[in-house]
Amino acid sequence: MTTKAEGRTAAGTARDGSPRDGEAGSAEGTSQAELATADALSYEQARAELVEVVQRLESGGSTLEESLALWERGEELAGVCRAWLDGARARLDAVLEEEADDAEEEDDDAEDGEPG
Repeated sequence: MTTKAEGRTAAGTARDGSPRDGEAGSAEGTSQAELATADALSYEQARAELVEVVQRLESGGSTLEESLALWERGEELAGVCRAWLDGARARLDAVLEEEADDAEEEDDDAEDGEPG
């Protein structure tokens, strides 16, 4: 079984088989794009690349290997976006829980007749 990177290397192409806008299509340009790990991407970067991947898949004209590589990259990018959103949700939940705890303490203090 080959890994995603091995599959793309074996195909000898970038994710979609063509250079990105502004890239010359050299091995150096492709490898730099491929070396950008998903963990290093911001939410906005991952989402923008995911949109690009979806557009390329929808446009058709790719070989099966290229389409599979694009699909795999899309899944990876979707996971990055999901992780960022889950982290944001956890932060919001923590703040809301803290606010609820503070409000509960204030209510308890008011019931006990203690100044807040």
